[in-house]
Amino acid sequence: MKLFVDNLTNVDFSYLHPQRGLLGESWLVQLVLDGNLNEQGMICDFAIVKKAVKQWFDNCIDHGLVVPTAMANLSAIQTGGETTVTWQYPDGGEFFCRSPKQAIVLVDLEQVTETSLAKWCKDQLLALFSDEVQGLEISFVPESISGAFYHYSHGLQQHDGNCQRIAHGHRSRIEIYLDGQRDTGVEQHWAEIFHDIYIGTRSHLLAEPSTEHHYQYDAPQGQFEIRLPAEHCYLIDTETTVEQIACHLAGQVKAEYPDRDVMVRAFEGVGKGAIATA
Repeated sequence: MKLFVDNLTNVDFSYLHPQRGLLGESWLVQLVLDGNLNEQGMICDFAIVKKAVKQWFDNCIDHGLVVPTAMANLSAIQTGGETTVTWQYPDGGEFFCRSPKQAIVLVDLEQVTETSLAKWCKDQLLALFSDEVQGLEISFVPESISGAFYHYSHGLQQHDGNCQRIAHGHRSRIEIYLDGQRDTGVEQHWAEIFHDIYIGTRSHLLAEPSTEHHYQYDAPQGQFEIRLPAEHCYLIDTETTVEQIACHLAGQVKAEYPDRDVMVRAFEGVGKGAIATA
């Protein structure tokens, strides 16, 4: 017998890609359990499955930075409750991140893909279930998006939860309306600007950016620091909440089209986001 749960949860996280660098991602989680029926005629209660698996993803992958430790030109060191990651971009630039240990997930992989990370998660998750569960399959599915979208990473210093982690991210679609009509050209323009981007807050900068951006802040979980090439960054004056990103985009589009009414629907991962007008 098999038990399946489609779209059990979704995970918003960032990971290091061997060519693209820091990459924000949002994946839906699909689960299949294989096992024997218990005295209640179940493999496992749906409520227990959903709670246990979602809690594991919330604690381990969601809003974290996933680092494949077998990737070339990468060093990851854990000491004193912190993890430090250093990696060389193919063009020679450097990525550096220092965070509390729980904010960075080290996985023994050469590259993070939907398939490789699912296999790694499967090995961790099977121990959560009773003896009736004989096997488990996890799969990750990106949201189907027909229009423009972008991958972005960020961190929210003022957030009480895991959004405070300096290198977590999302894969997000964007909708931009001029005078009530959706403009796919403007959407694609901003999707290209935000392609594989780190959106930083000016007050988090340690110095004015030149060839690289260097951000640092203290938050309830500890001290966070990230440094990466300037061409992979986009700087705004506020915290990088989806509300502020939507406001920023609306203002930028309005500056380009001053005689038009502008509305921006900016998504933060799957099925949620903010609306701003200008």
